[in-house]
Amino acid sequence: MSKLRGVVLSRPSCCRIALTCSSARRSLWSVGEGDMSKVSQQQESHRIPHSCCQRRRKSSCKSATQVQAQATEAMAEPAYTIPVFRQRTTEATEETEEYQRVSTKVEKGLAAIQEELQRMKIATKAQVDSLAIQKEVKEKMYKKVDLDEIPRLPDFMVALRPHTVWEKTPVKLFCTVLGNPRPIVKWYKGGVPVDPLSAPGKYKIENKYGVHSLIISRCVVSDTAEYSAVASNAYGTATSTATVTVRRAAGGGWSSQIGLVPHLTDIHPTKLEVTLVDCFPVTFGVEGESASLLCSMVVVPDLPNIPPVVQWYRDDKPLKPSHLAEMSAGGGVARLVLPHLAKDDEGLYTLRIYSKDGTAEHCAYLFVSDATTPVAGAPGAPMSVKAYDINSDYVLVVWKPPNTVNEAAITGYFVDRCEAGSDTWVQCNDAPVKVCKYPVHGLMVGHCYYFRVRAVNSAGISRPSRKSEKVTALDPAENERLQVIKREGKYDIVIRNDDLEGYVTIPGEPTDVHASEIFKSYVVLSWKPPSPRGRHPLWYVIEKCLAGTGVWQRINTAVKLHSPRYPVFDLQDGQKYQFRVCSVNMYGSSEASAPSEPIQKVDLDGVPSAPGQVVATRNTKSSVFVQWEAPKHTQGLMGYYIDGRIVGTKEWFPCNHKPFKHNRFVVHGLTPGESYVFRVQAVNVFGLSDESQESSPIEVESALGGGVQCATPSAPYGICMLSCDGSSMTVAWKSPKRCGGSKINAYYVDKRNADTLVWQEVNLSAIMDRVCTVDNLTDGTFYEFKVQAANIAGVGVPSAPSLPMKCEAWNMEQPGPAYDLTFSEVRSHSLVLVWKAPVYTGASATSGYFVDMAKKGSSEFVTLNQDAITHRYLQVTDLEEGESYVFRVRAVNAHGIGKPSMVTEAVCARPPPGTKEIVAGVDEETGDIFLSLEASDISATSEFVWSKNYKPIGECPRIAITTKGRTSKLSFINPDKDDLGRYSVVVTDTDGVSASHTLTEDALNTMLELSHAIRNPIVPLKHGLNYEVLEKGHVRFWVQAVKISPSLSYRFVVNDKEVTSGEGHKMSHDVATGIIQMTVDNFTRASEGTYTVQIHDGKAKAQSSLVLVGDVFLAALKEAEFQRREYIRKQGAHFSEYLTFNVTEDCTVMLACKLANMKKETTFHWYKEDDEIVPEIPPNVMSGACALPIPLFSRKDQGVYKAVIGDERGKDTSTFDISGQVFDDIINAIAKIAGESASDLVIQCTPEGIRLQCYMNYYTEEMKTVWKHRESKIASSEKMRIGGTAEMAWMQICDPSDKEKGLYTIEICDGVKTHSRTFDLSGQAYTDAYEEYLRLKAAAFAEKNRGRVMGGLPDVVTIMEEKSLSLTCTVWGEPTPEVTWFKNEQEVASNEHTKITFDGGKFASLVINQVTPEDSGKYSINVRNKYGGEFVEITVSVYRHGEQIPEAKLGQPKMATPSVTPGLPKSPAPSPKTPTPSKAQTPALSMKSPTPASTAKSPTPALKSPTPAPKSPTPAPKSPTPALKSPTPVPKSPTPAPKSPTPTPKSPGFKSPTPLAKSPTPSPKSPTPTPAPKSPTPTPARSIKSPTPPRFMKSPTPPRK
Repeated sequence: MSKLRGVVLSRPSCCRIALTCSSARRSLWSVGEGDMSKVSQQQESHRIPHSCCQRRRKSSCKSATQVQAQATEAMAEPAYTIPVFRQRTTEATEETEEYQRVSTKVEKGLAAIQEELQRMKIATKAQVDSLAIQKEVKEKMYKKVDLDEIPRLPDFMVALRPHTVWEKTPVKLFCTVLGNPRPIVKWYKGGVPVDPLSAPGKYKIENKYGVHSLIISRCVVSDTAEYSAVASNAYGTATSTATVTVRRAAGGGWSSQIGLVPHLTDIHPTKLEVTLVDCFPVTFGVEGESASLLCSMVVVPDLPNIPPVVQWYRDDKPLKPSHLAEMSAGGGVARLVLPHLAKDDEGLYTLRIYSKDGTAEHCAYLFVSDATTPVAGAPGAPMSVKAYDINSDYVLVVWKPPNTVNEAAITGYFVDRCEAGSDTWVQCNDAPVKVCKYPVHGLMVGHCYYFRVRAVNSAGISRPSRKSEKVTALDPAENERLQVIKREGKYDIVIRNDDLEGYVTIPGEPTDVHASEIFKSYVVLSWKPPSPRGRHPLWYVIEKCLAGTGVWQRINTAVKLHSPRYPVFDLQDGQKYQFRVCSVNMYGSSEASAPSEPIQKVDLDGVPSAPGQVVATRNTKSSVFVQWEAPKHTQGLMGYYIDGRIVGTKEWFPCNHKPFKHNRFVVHGLTPGESYVFRVQAVNVFGLSDESQESSPIEVESALGGGVQCATPSAPYGICMLSCDGSSMTVAWKSPKRCGGSKINAYYVDKRNADTLVWQEVNLSAIMDRVCTVDNLTDGTFYEFKVQAANIAGVGVPSAPSLPMKCEAWNMEQPGPAYDLTFSEVRSHSLVLVWKAPVYTGASATSGYFVDMAKKGSSEFVTLNQDAITHRYLQVTDLEEGESYVFRVRAVNAHGIGKPSMVTEAVCARPPPGTKEIVAGVDEETGDIFLSLEASDISATSEFVWSKNYKPIGECPRIAITTKGRTSKLSFINPDKDDLGRYSVVVTDTDGVSASHTLTEDALNTMLELSHAIRNPIVPLKHGLNYEVLEKGHVRFWVQAVKISPSLSYRFVVNDKEVTSGEGHKMSHDVATGIIQMTVDNFTRASEGTYTVQIHDGKAKAQSSLVLVGDVFLAALKEAEFQRREYIRKQGAHFSEYLTFNVTEDCTVMLACKLANMKKETTFHWYKEDDEIVPEIPPNVMSGACALPIPLFSRKDQGVYKAVIGDERGKDTSTFDISGQVFDDIINAIAKIAGESASDLVIQCTPEGIRLQCYMNYYTEEMKTVWKHRESKIASSEKMRIGGTAEMAWMQICDPSDKEKGLYTIEICDGVKTHSRTFDLSGQAYTDAYEEYLRLKAAAFAEKNRGRVMGGLPDVVTIMEEKSLSLTCTVWGEPTPEVTWFKNEQEVASNEHTKITFDGGKFASLVINQVTPEDSGKYSINVRNKYGGEFVEITVSVYRHGEQIPEAKLGQPKMATPSVTPGLPKSPAPSPKTPTPSKAQTPALSMKSPTPASTAKSPTPALKSPTPAPKSPTPAPKSPTPALKSPTPVPKSPTPAPKSPTPTPKSPGFKSPTPLAKSPTPSPKSPTPTPAPKSPTPTPARSIKSPTPPRFMKSPTPPRK
């Protein structure tokens, strides 16, 4: 067969056509305006020897002058090009001058080049000599021992490998065997020697260069066997075996496209060789017409009496000769005639002829369109009318609906019947039935009928369908009632069941009444005949009633039913009915059967959902291949209708006229060049689904070349050198970017010396690989190469000449460059780079590779992998989307890193449009595990190339690859762990369509489970076997299936013993819910073990087990015993709800429980830690609820609380442990209420600082409370003290400064929400608070340092005259106070009788020597300094000898009036100026000062101002109060404040200065002053609930000592 190869030149005046024949590969003819004969002679004389008859493919120039001129110009250019041919002119002078000018210029350049070449030759020769010496030394040092003379057993270096091939294709088995002496190889098939002479042309045995091969041509199925190669020599034998599997293709053309593969019937052995010559094409017919399918064939030998065996198929079912299908074969023709076409005849027709080599097949589609309807707009005729469920007077007719494209929707169908032998058709239904099923009753027993169907729409009635096959109305159960007994092999004895039943008069009742068909139009009742039934004729009576009413009504009053089927039409919509049946014969009626389940007339299902995406691809110049996704809800799918429409029109036309069952279809009869869109509808018994979305428009063209003649491929590129040994060079190149519309099947390489213009052919025969070794080269010479690709259209244009490559032997120890760098899986941020191993490996094997990357336009390469990788691919990640990159690869061996590969073309990190990934799944029909890719782009020459770990997958028995349209599927055959890995697929001749998928062990295991489930149907379970403990301690074992049928069977097995329903075990199931259960009444220790339920529902099976042993069983047993006890407990008074807690609005914790089954005599008791608690309000058990309040809850309330109820029926206990998490939950509940009730923060100033207070319903320190200053958490310290009372939380700033200004926040967390209150302590608020703090601080300082009597003086002194009286006390003050003594408010002067001393500023004393009655009176001491002081009074009584001791009369203490300390701001009251009494004055009032530690008993008047001025409790007489030595401030205890942040008052008379209701100034309750508490701020009583104070308030003066 000739090959065409063309060269495109630069000028149109020169037209060249290249022809390459088997004798001469390529010849180039040049046709010009000059002398053709001279040109040819010049070519032959210059290039072709006289002995060679091969013609040249290239033309030379017309004259030597032109050649030299063009050569000179070419040498001056950077790269050589094909010389431009010019016409000869008569101006020879001009040409000569031009030649001389160019020659002069070239000669200078050539002289310089020759000098450089001479220098390089000398240097090269020296280097070659040095390398030759080194090589000779190495050869002598490492001289190898010749092992060829050592005897060796045969050993297969390359063993046979298995092959799976298609029928009629060749297969080659080859192996390589070593041994000494050379072994002899013999071939065997199934243990029988292969004899090539027994079947000439069948087998061919070769032995070339040590490779032994067996070639089997035109394989047939019988060639499937195990083949062996046995090698033997004098020292032994060795055997290698492999299996060859020959598969028959699944039909050609249509059958392989749309998936209709006729089933292979019995093998028909024959000696005839059959070849199909002229086969029938796609045929179009019309209903009522005829069609003939004809196929001519050549039969060898042609024996008229022995025609070949011929079989015809429609779709996948064989046809039989009939009046509707006439078949014939003979005379070299096989014919099928369809005399009366109907839409039932539409389908794929396959002709299969058995021959010597297997079968010869051909298939094509027959389309049958609707005939003209009797009424315009009426629908087409239904089809495929068949009868099912045939009984003695009943049959169910089923058909397929017609396609309605432009007609109105079908509203129903009429069913007609006709008795055999009659032409009269009788309409069976009065009203059109809307579904494609209709029950026909009222037939005559034993009569034969035909049925047909007509469709109805708003326009009219269609033509009738083709009539069904003949149906005979017989009872199908009649044969089942007969028994045949063989008698000694001679006689058959037939016995009826009636004979075995005995004499039966009244039959039994029917059983299993149910609805076998339920539709909106009708319901079909079915039941089982009675047993026994008797010998007499039997009929049935049916009754119905509304479900639940029990009012029965007979419905077949006028019809005698003989079949256990009956259609009911007159049921009301929305009502549920029950039915029962009675058996009747001549003796009477049976009892009524059990009523059926409630039945409602309704369509259980509907039309299918619309099919999915529709994709149309080119097929031929008049057909389109259409594929679509199956609908999500099939619901009894019958097939699909495909409609088409020319783009730009609104008229749809049907593409098929009978539902097609697959989801791919070839639409024929289209107009070439037109654009079409397609849509699909799904069909079931309810009608047609909604239309799918329209496909994308597609122009009808041939898939090959897109409807245009194939072109030659573009030029290859990227020529590089892979190896060189000094006499040969190995070069490689990249395939063309455009294949020209057909597959590239050859490459041709040319070479030339870089110093010349003449190209020489390297290969005469085609090269399939893109690597070529060029031999017979000259060492040290530079060569250039160019490559041309060829396809079916011819040889394409040559590539650009490569860069000059020097033929110099490579002797480096490092490996050569990798080559053929390709990209796949290009995505936005990643890609995969694949390459091939270097041809030149260096001094050792290649051990790895480094990959370098650079951005486009940059020469700075970055190595992507730190360590060398051993595989020849790398996934590059972290790319920038839209950026372009280049790559190169460097190979590594033990001696270092070799040459880098040629830099790749720039690749952009952006996926091709519509990129899709590989999908892994399991076929829902076959259960096969597959990987599938739907290509977003594909061409006519595209192929899907699958790889595993980026190594191409060849023929492998573990994998099957199928490609249909844009989708390729890789299916695994018996997958296991060996199939794990990364699978990738590349679609050739596309713009980089590729993808990969990593198959992991987990994913494979998941898909294996799904595959097993599909191949082995099971009853799907919603829930496996489980148990549930019921009341009274019963245990229920249950399992729930997704769906079960009424014919379900099951059994429970416990410890390998089947359990039956009976005493102690109850079994049941519910079809509606799918629950199967067994209840064990007495669950004890003997119940431990394994429980299993086995379910059978038709062919599906399921089994579920539950192991109840060990801890699991003990837990179940414990629960069962608990439930038993609970049941017993609840017989008496018991807790219906055990103790729980809740918190009231006032933060009282309530422990509550609910009671049940109470009596008046029932008692109730509360306990905490086994100590009984007696609440103030006794519990009322008859109310059904009891509660125990716990006010002011805190940590002290932790413990175990217990509630006990009881009476004569028993007692019940509920415990509640308040600790751990329960305690935290209670605190959180309190915190929630407290946080919601919290007031805004207010200021309370104290002498120690500024205090922020937050009032709330209740506060305890266990609450999660956080104080913050400027968003920073505050910890309690000397500077910031945190505390609280039952009514508030506070934070005190001691000795405040400007740093403490800012926003303060208190956060109360209740575990869910945080409650916050804030106060901004800055500006005027801070100024006012700070001034109040300074005032209180000064007052406290004065109170601390004033003069006072610390102790030592009595209240009353009674003494006898002439005794000495000593009044001594300890005083204190800072500075040291002044001490003045008074008697009756007159100052006492020191003299001999009365002596006054003051020692050390600490001890003051008044001594009266030899007292007399005149010394009786009121004595007082006034201790005072500049901060104030106090009076202390003593009553002295002197009695004479012999007198009765007088009764002591106590005086009242009197506090000194406080005076103002100089310099104190905002004194609350001015100090009165009290004059100092003179000695002559007589005291009018006697006072005594109390000791600091004692509590005064005199009442204290109410305070009327924030800073009250205390008055003397006893009014002063006219005489003035003794003079004060210095002004005195507000008194205060000298005891310093403790460090405790939470003050706790110790005196019962203490009262908080917090304001009470309605009064901003509190009035102390105690009538006496109180001692100072440990903290500067007193704690208010818990029982008092303070109102929310204002945002800022001044502190009242603290109570005095």
